[in-house]
Amino acid sequence: MTSQETWQSPIAPGISLYQATVGERPTYPALDGSKTCDVAIVGGGYTGLQAAYNLAKSGASVVLIEGCRFGDGASGRNGGQLGTGQRWWPEEMEEKIGYTRSKALFDLAESAKRHLLDFATDHQIDIDFMPGQMNVAHKESYKRAYADNAEIAALRYDYPHLSFMDRQETQERLGSNRYFCGVRDTGTGHINPLKLLVGLARVAANAGAEIFEMTKATAIRQGSGKVTIETPQGQIVASRALIACNAYIENLEPVTARHVMPIRSFIGATAPLADHPDVLAGGEAVADSRFVVRYFRKSKDGRLLFGGREAYTADNPRDITQHIRRQIAEIYPALGNVEITHAWGGSVGITMPRQPFVRDVMPGVTSIGGYSGHGVMLANYCGKLYADTILGKSADLDLFKSLDVPAFPGGAAMRAPLLFLALSWFALRDKF
Repeated sequence: MTSQETWQSPIAPGISLYQATVGERPTYPALDGSKTCDVAIVGGGYTGLQAAYNLAKSGASVVLIEGCRFGDGASGRNGGQLGTGQRWWPEEMEEKIGYTRSKALFDLAESAKRHLLDFATDHQIDIDFMPGQMNVAHKESYKRAYADNAEIAALRYDYPHLSFMDRQETQERLGSNRYFCGVRDTGTGHINPLKLLVGLARVAANAGAEIFEMTKATAIRQGSGKVTIETPQGQIVASRALIACNAYIENLEPVTARHVMPIRSFIGATAPLADHPDVLAGGEAVADSRFVVRYFRKSKDGRLLFGGREAYTADNPRDITQHIRRQIAEIYPALGNVEITHAWGGSVGITMPRQPFVRDVMPGVTSIGGYSGHGVMLANYCGKLYADTILGKSADLDLFKSLDVPAFPGGAAMRAPLLFLALSWFALRDKF
């Protein structure tokens, strides 16, 4: 296998800062021949590997395949923010599905947060956890909603860790006057996502799961009570299968492809900001209120990691750094000429309502994905919940199955163009 200093994923551009901190990733073999097992898993991100670990440690035979290297997809290249709750604020969920279900989903997300941090501690995975997150408003008219969010979280959702920040406090904590107000969350934080992914693969393999990388699934079919997954290196026959491809589903399974669409997201990392101690002095992560969210945070060695530029096609931009630096300068003008040492991107799986897609797409085959930028916690936990369902331990995954996640309109030929038009329109609304 090529050294990680020169390896470039075929599905995502750029060597990430995460890769630089992890160094040489462990390698795993490609599938060589056919296999039979209890559960077959397609996709080696957080969801697939967590499912593999939890199933294998309980005695199930598991075969997992990943089309590229473990860590090349969104699980190893994302913004690293844990967040709190679901993609929507709980009061927004409540308006749509009622308090009881909204509270259950909020509590599920809190369980996901605890599970992730406990998992890393229990298995001695150093994930570079740093506490704190701020959600900030780029429009003054959002002030009332942000103040209400902190109050509702405490009074109705038993979450006392949010506090409203007025404009002065927001400016002081960010080191920028670009935002009008915000909510500070002391009950969450941010991590190095690739360190978690590398550790998770190790733990899954040690638990007895057979995990293979550089093995692409080409077809899935069901018949005679068995699921068969075809690959160029052989086939896997299983009693059940989990599809955990998320944004990289392509044409493998049509129901998932109709409901989960990829968008490209890009991140840049600056040189350490020793001369700018006012930038995120408290070390919190930040996400703003734009539809095309800008998200940024400090690394442990004082770099600014900044994400936000999105593209709605499969193509990669020729110059990531130029666009990232421009967005940084809008928030931190003094960093207009800052050195960007690393720039990278990848695909994020989104759904129409920005809620996870969990569905049995054929007998014995479950598909999970579409975390819509909120997957560091939820993807890990959904893998565990899938295993719990198979093992008869819990039915909590049904909370996600019950969500109304419609397909994207337009059919196979028009889905991507319509998504491009819709998201471009929302991006324009952010500007004006």
